[in-house]
Amino acid sequence: MIAQKIQPTDAIVVGSGPVGSYAAEHLAKKGVIVTVFEEHPTIGLPSHCAGHISIRSLRNMGLYPLPKGIVENTFCVANFHSPLGAKFSLKLSCPVTTALNRARFDQYLSEKAQLAGASYVMNSPVQSLLIKEGRVKGVTIEKEGAQDKIYSKIVLDAEGVSSRLLRQTGLKALKPSGLVYAVEAEVEGVQDVELDAVEVYFGKSYAPGFYGWLIPRPDGSAKVGLATNHGDPRTYLKLLMSKHPVASKQLSKAKITQIGYHTITLGGPINRSYADGFLAVGDCASQVKPTTGGGVIFGLTCAKEAAEVASQAIAQGDVSSNFLKTYQKRCGDLLNFDFLVMLRLRRFLNSLSDEKLDEVLRVCGKLGVDKALRDVNEIDFQGKLLLTAMRKPAMVAALSYFGLLYLSANP
Repeated sequence: MIAQKIQPTDAIVVGSGPVGSYAAEHLAKKGVIVTVFEEHPTIGLPSHCAGHISIRSLRNMGLYPLPKGIVENTFCVANFHSPLGAKFSLKLSCPVTTALNRARFDQYLSEKAQLAGASYVMNSPVQSLLIKEGRVKGVTIEKEGAQDKIYSKIVLDAEGVSSRLLRQTGLKALKPSGLVYAVEAEVEGVQDVELDAVEVYFGKSYAPGFYGWLIPRPDGSAKVGLATNHGDPRTYLKLLMSKHPVASKQLSKAKITQIGYHTITLGGPINRSYADGFLAVGDCASQVKPTTGGGVIFGLTCAKEAAEVASQAIAQGDVSSNFLKTYQKRCGDLLNFDFLVMLRLRRFLNSLSDEKLDEVLRVCGKLGVDKALRDVNEIDFQGKLLLTAMRKPAMVAALSYFGLLYLSANP
């Protein structure tokens, strides 16, 4: 069978997730002819993310409020549980985060991109990059059982954590040491939960190298998941649901209706995300928060910068790496400080035993960290958040304590 011929395009975006669609929208708005290739037949499926996102960040990007059917719940409380029974509740003065239906959110962003002029080609996995004389000049796709070569002036890689295409350029891919392996389940029948609170479960016996979570919906269903840096996440999920002192009570009668798996990168951004005719955005460039594993907001932030630089490169007829390196600098100027802080926070958390985690949560409560952070409405840019929070005596005391604890664990 011969695949339908696809017309050449100025820019190719690989992947129709939020990052790919956001980049495509901003490229199209700048008059760039852009085509998005997606390997799956339906945008947003399968889902690879809990969709727990900052309301303020969405609003700053012009993406909030969202159309009906996308927002599943909003939250102003986060409950943190140690494996030994300590609980620290952070109660904020207004809803700060929202849980989204990720499939509908992805579809909404793709609709915005298409309204701006972007074209989408579904069920068409990109097999490889077209590289000639050291420069990326397009992609090879599989469509209707046949392969086709699609040429473009630039390729934006938003393929996700696999980084398969990125490696074809010779760029260094994600650090294996920074990867954790996640499982997320849709469940029905949760109990004893606050509907305006997300639950976070720590413990090396339940989620080594990361944490577990429960994100409730008003109808009694929830998203439950965890990630781990070793072992089978399915085994840890069973333990979390049956043995964790808090999660087991909330989930003892819960029924899993759907389950999925994905990899999360926590190692911080790759050193170089550009090559001749090529830019990497989102998870494949590790533009993901090392503390929480959230990649949507940082990915969207970098996607907008990628679209700006790519459109300028196309307009000037210079898609060389020397020109495209501006993208790396712009992203770094926006995010590097926050990444630096979050990487250190991740190392700190990973260094703690279950007993020390229990102590940390108890100390946060005693020092009044919850009151110091009550007016917080930004959770993504955590380096800047800490700078602001350090104006409060409770946070100075807490950070001093954490610093001493970190030094004792990392002499």
